[in-house]
Amino acid sequence: MFGCTNLRHTRFLPTSSRERSFLRVSRGTQRVSSSYTRIYSVVRRIPRGRVATYGQIADLAGLPGHARQVGYALHALTASTAVPWQRVVNAAGAISLRPLNGGISQRMLLEREGVTFGSGGRIELTKYRWRPRS
Repeated sequence: MFGCTNLRHTRFLPTSSRERSFLRVSRGTQRVSSSYTRIYSVVRRIPRGRVATYGQIADLAGLPGHARQVGYALHALTASTAVPWQRVVNAAGAISLRPLNGGISQRMLLEREGVTFGSGGRIELTKYRWRPRS
C-alpha cells in the first residue's frame, strides 16, 4: 500500500465526479461539536499574559477528565482563528507542541504577551496561571 504509485487507490480516494463533489460539500459544512464550542468559549476568556492548562480548560468547560479533548479541539482550529490557542499549556507549564509543529510560534506569541519561560522551557504556573472568577 505505501509503495504503491497508483494515487487513485479506490479505498482512499473518490473515483466518480459525484463522490468528489460530495467531498467538497461535506468538507465545507463541518459542524463544531457543542463540547468544542464550550472549550473555545473558555479559552477566549483567558486574558493576555496568562495561561491555562488543558485540564483546567476541560474542567471549566464542564468536561472534567477530558484534557485530551481540549487538545483535539485546539488542533481543529484554523490558522485564522480568533481563539487564543497559544494560552493553553500542559500541566507542567510547558508547550506540548513540537517546535516545528507550532511550538516555536506558541512560545513567541506568549513571550509577546509578557509570559516568560524558565531555563527548562517551562512557564511558572504559580505566576502566570489564569485564575477565573467563578
